[in-house]
Amino acid sequence: MSGNTALKIKKEAPSLKIEKQYDGAVCGVDEVGRGPLAGPVLASCVYIPKTMYRRRFLHEINDSKKLNVKKREALFLQIRKHCSFGIGMASHEEVDTLNIHHATLLAMRRAYLNLQNDFEVRPEMALIDGKFTPDLSCSCKAIIKGDSISTSIAAASIMAKVTRDRIMERLHQEHPYYGWDHNSGYGTPEHLNGIKAHGITPYHRQSFAPVKNAL
Repeated sequence: MSGNTALKIKKEAPSLKIEKQYDGAVCGVDEVGRGPLAGPVLASCVYIPKTMYRRRFLHEINDSKKLNVKKREALFLQIRKHCSFGIGMASHEEVDTLNIHHATLLAMRRAYLNLQNDFEVRPEMALIDGKFTPDLSCSCKAIIKGDSISTSIAAASIMAKVTRDRIMERLHQEHPYYGWDHNSGYGTPEHLNGIKAHGITPYHRQSFAPVKNAL
C-alpha cells in the first residue's frame, strides 16, 4: 500500500504505544542517507517481538541522530540480538536514475522484503518514518518524526545509521580525500574541498548539484 497521509504525534521519546495497538506483528521502517553527495541511501525495517517488550535496552532506543556513536553501536548489537530486521539499499546510481525520493522508497521496500525473507516475519502493520510510504504487502502508516515517536522506527534508524556509516568508512579506505569516515558523505567543507582538489569518485551522486557542477 502507498500513500502520503502522515500521522503526526507529539511525544518526547519513542515508545511502543502504537505497536501495542495491533495484535499482529508491527515493524518500523526508517532510512538514512538522503542528503549526502556520495554513497547509497540505506533503510532498515525492524520487528520487535512482543516477548521483548519488557527488555531494558528498548527504553534506551531513540532517534539515531540523538545518540552518540558508542551508544548507537551498543544498541545496534542489542537490536540485532533480540529483534528481527532487514536492511535495504539503493545505490548512488539508482539515486541518480530514480531521484532521491523514489530511491528512498525502494530502499525501504527492500528492507521490508529482507525482513520477510531472512526472518519469515509477516507484519500486520509497517510504521514508516516521514510523509510517504513504500509499496508493501501490509498496511502502512506514515509518521512524521516517527523515529522520535515509535521505538520500532527508532530502532530501524539505528540499524540503518550504523550500517551506512560502516559502508562509508569502507569507501573512505578507497578514497581518503573526502572525509567519509566521519562526514558519511555529506557536503561538509572537507568533502567539497576534496571534490575541488581530487574530482569525483565512482560513488558520488552525479545528479546532486555540488557533484554535477564539478563534472
